[in-house]
Amino acid sequence: MAGDLVLITGATGHLGFRVLRYALEQGYTVRAAVRSEAKAETIRSNKALTSKERASSLSFTIVPDILAPGAYDDAVKDVKYIIHVASPLSSSAPDDDYETHMIQPAVQGTLNILEAAKKSPSVKRVVITSSVVAITPLGAFSPDNNASTATPVTSTSRVEDFSGPFPHPLAAYIASKIAALNRAEKWMAEHKPPLDLIHIHPSYIEGRNDLAEKLEDFQSGTNRFIVNLALGEKLSSPNVLTTNHVDDSAYVHVASLDPKIAGNQSFLVTSSGQDGVKWNDVGEIVKRRFPEAVEKGVLSTGGEQGTYYYPYDARKTEETFGIKFKGFEEQVVSVVGHYLEVYEREKGGK
Repeated sequence: MAGDLVLITGATGHLGFRVLRYALEQGYTVRAAVRSEAKAETIRSNKALTSKERASSLSFTIVPDILAPGAYDDAVKDVKYIIHVASPLSSSAPDDDYETHMIQPAVQGTLNILEAAKKSPSVKRVVITSSVVAITPLGAFSPDNNASTATPVTSTSRVEDFSGPFPHPLAAYIASKIAALNRAEKWMAEHKPPLDLIHIHPSYIEGRNDLAEKLEDFQSGTNRFIVNLALGEKLSSPNVLTTNHVDDSAYVHVASLDPKIAGNQSFLVTSSGQDGVKWNDVGEIVKRRFPEAVEKGVLSTGGEQGTYYYPYDARKTEETFGIKFKGFEEQVVSVVGHYLEVYEREKGGK
């Protein structure tokens, strides 16, 4: 309910910042857990915050080490809800130590949140950002998967843990999300705390990232998949297309706080690729929606990347929250439109 205190982690990331803004828009009082005062200032000074959001009840708590025992104990005091978005990305770990820099932070950070919530009698619900990869069979991440005969992945799908050595960062990231989900649900079954837990499983998150203020910022995060194709990049390796708009993911996270939504369940957030959308459609969308930028040579219609599919069924989420997920074209327009704004500011239109 409006005015309730929500602790949000990961608010200096693409999704986390949008979750924070949406929670403020809905009237919640927000306490953001950040690693440093500098990170807090990154949020405070962002130009995307509206005057209403700036005037709202937004505070910060410093949690420098999310792996430390009791890391979140002070942060959760008097909090009614927690939205735990923070988790290491596949691009953030050294090649030689995925276990230390990716697996353990994902798992222990999640368990530390749950342990802290259990100690605080005020906490009624924890919402955790998982991922579509945490519930997708490992065989799906291959161009020769059995997508045509596979059972669609739903929010109730589960995958067993697997361990390294990992051939690349994405494999370690997948392992980290699977492990964090499985350990959290096991923890809930063992401890039976007086609170409930909701997991959100977003696919590739696309859409305007207001933390991206320079052109170089578009080369991190999943928005780079769209941006680089719009700039004419040709990639030999195909990519799986299961995406969602950041606005949809943020909405579902915050809407999950509503007591009318039953706890201890999961929600899949993806507009999917089963309607025939392909990564190569980026070029056609850019040509149609941004013709002037193409004419000037700022954007290109020559980007190429293959697409392979796997079936997903997110109807439960749409029906529960009464929404229809935004499609791939809206995602492309949001990302590319923002890129052009920054380009004009940084390059002066030259």
